[in-house]
Amino acid sequence: MNALLCRVGADTSPGGGGWNGPVNGVTRKFVYVPIPESRSVHPGLERPYASLNASLSAFGVELPGHLRLQQMHLDPDFDHLTYGDVGERAKQLKANLSRGDVLVFYAGLRDTLQPGPLVYAIIGVFVVDEFALAINISPEARHQNAHSRRVIDPNNLDLIVRGRPLVSGRLDRCLPVGEFKDRAYRVRSDLIEAWGGLSVKDGYLQRSARLPRFLKPERFCNWLKEQHTVLVQANN
Repeated sequence: MNALLCRVGADTSPGGGGWNGPVNGVTRKFVYVPIPESRSVHPGLERPYASLNASLSAFGVELPGHLRLQQMHLDPDFDHLTYGDVGERAKQLKANLSRGDVLVFYAGLRDTLQPGPLVYAIIGVFVVDEFALAINISPEARHQNAHSRRVIDPNNLDLIVRGRPLVSGRLDRCLPVGEFKDRAYRVRSDLIEAWGGLSVKDGYLQRSARLPRFLKPERFCNWLKEQHTVLVQANN
């Protein structure tokens, strides 16, 4: 078994939307807010940020003005259990994962109850079912992932991972795993030990072209089961 850790969701970087989704630091309930879409999509397949208004309102939060009229790059899409990527990260996904392996999604969230460092937390898990190229997705299924919703350049080999139903999805409550240490966000040292180690030095969690690999994925999966997580097939 192999397992990779993949950062997703809006963040304060230029391409990340300049914002972080909210989390309730007590209940661990959160809103999954994707990054903005940067390319053209097929007409009718747009995913507007405005669709998050009701979910955000429950946390007493509103979209910032610069996102209100923008479209989301909704990826992963937990409604359809798909995740897409390109370039080096797509190569890593294909080289390191196969059917039955695990892809773990985490995000940097902003606690609505108290100011302070971001809450870096696991928000979803896929057990890999299959891979597909976005250019091979049928028109009837284009709506299922952000990369197939795009108007695709035939030379772009956007990769789509499908999660296995019933054992893949968004967590109904996130699992905080990070801390701010040595001038960066990192996985807590007690969790690195419990998981059996990560391929990145000191659990470094910043966005990177290299996807951290669990050195002992079975230990991580056992830890995850002990958290009694509930997976839902829904974005919010």
